[in-house]
Amino acid sequence: MKIDKNPYKNIMVMKKTLTTFIALFTLLLITPQLNSQEDSLFNNCIDYLKSPYIASGQPYKAFLTGDEVAEFHTTFFSGSMYRVVACSHQADNILFSIYDKDRNLLFSNEHHDLANFWDFKIEGSVECIIEAKLNPEKSTSGIALMMVGFKSLEE
Repeated sequence: MKIDKNPYKNIMVMKKTLTTFIALFTLLLITPQLNSQEDSLFNNCIDYLKSPYIASGQPYKAFLTGDEVAEFHTTFFSGSMYRVVACSHQADNILFSIYDKDRNLLFSNEHHDLANFWDFKIEGSVECIIEAKLNPEKSTSGIALMMVGFKSLEE
């Protein structure tokens, strides 16, 4: 490293290096806490998909602020019973709707007392859009976690 004879320039370089070090150190301290919160949210959500349901293995997650809407795409196949689960760190915080590919509303938890899951069966395979947004009466930002589980109709 080249040392400049101007002492003020050397001090500025040292301040920049120290600021970068502090920022990285802070990030390392915060990251495990965020992962812990997400793990807790995942575990709360997966509780709704216990036997006889099997989690699809594909959680759908979005960080939302204000009136943002997360959109997830999935396909439901005939011959199974499905459960779609919505989770957040606050009760009744996620408003979710399920549409077919032509945007016909199939379900909205706003019409069902803000239920955080919906059980249904499919007669034929259907491509669907799941939309999730925050309940504006509960919060202005948060994580929306959607999970899908299924079970055989033959049980």
